[in-house]
Amino acid sequence: MIRVNGEEMEWRPGLTVKDILEAKRFVFPMIGVWINDKPIPRDKFETSTVNDGDEVQVIHMISGG
Repeated sequence: MIRVNGEEMEWRPGLTVKDILEAKRFVFPMIGVWINDKPIPRDKFETSTVNDGDEVQVIHMISGG
């Protein structure tokens, strides 16, 4: 089991950041992802795997002025 933004989510071997974003329907173009407080670069979403017990934070980045 992992936690995504504080909510439990089923874990499976090989689960990637991209899989989580698709499962949770995070489609906003500017998204920041952290696994256990470590930032994950956008170009690594498809290859960055999540381990059982990890804490994942997904944040929509919004600019303003």
